[in-house]
Amino acid sequence: MATVNANGIDLYYEESGDGTPILGIHGTPSSAALWEDAAAVLAKHGRCIIYDRRGFHRSERPDPFEKSDLAEQVDDAAALLDALSATPAVVIGRSTGGQIALELARRHPSRVEALVLLEAAVFTIDPEASAWAAELRRTVLRAAQKDPYSVAETVLRIALGDQVWDSLPPELKQMFARSSPAVLAEIRGTGLDLSAESLVLTEQDLAEIAQPTLIVSSEDSPDVLRLVNSHLAKGLPHAETLLVTGGHLINPAHPGVLDFIDRLSGRPSPP
Repeated sequence: MATVNANGIDLYYEESGDGTPILGIHGTPSSAALWEDAAAVLAKHGRCIIYDRRGFHRSERPDPFEKSDLAEQVDDAAALLDALSATPAVVIGRSTGGQIALELARRHPSRVEALVLLEAAVFTIDPEASAWAAELRRTVLRAAQKDPYSVAETVLRIALGDQVWDSLPPELKQMFARSSPAVLAEIRGTGLDLSAESLVLTEQDLAEIAQPTLIVSSEDSPDVLRLVNSHLAKGLPHAETLLVTGGHLINPAHPGVLDFIDRLSGRPSPP
């Protein structure tokens, strides 16, 4: 088990491979544990680093942990990259992780070589998506009043569907349940996708994000996530898009992602 103190918090991380740094940022609720298979593949294309964000699974949970802000999450990621001498990195963010990746590129451009956004949760970019996120937030807070440890399940049932949740093994459901306090801390904070005051990116903000960006959508995700990606594709100046099969848990090591990384690095694709 490897940890590093970054931005005043002990973050659990794993790394493998060499070459271009590749940082994976998981969504909410989640963990680097869900990226392990993808990380093994990504490690053939660069130096892959995955980590548990603050409060999730194996990383430190502050006490008290009443709220967590987007700025804090971005600073955690930047400090982790610095501590591991892993800049500039290709940053792959899924869902909330995609929102963090975007803001990392905007606030710390020298640390980010390129972005891969797996349905980044930037809901304020579209009115319909913003309304959907507001209703999800209200639903989660109602669930928290009955059982605070049901919060993660509530989010995932809506984002992934009941069938996907019901198919998860018991140990994974337990891991998600234990992450519920971190989910609530993000909801109470500022800037994150389910916060009352979420990040708002203007057209000018997007236009200033100069890194090459791959925007990935999934056919079976909620429609609002494709709406968000459509706005991002129009606003980011160096964006390309990819549509994949499946739901919101998009594979970070999808062949289209690997091709994007190899084109950036000029590294031949492994056999």
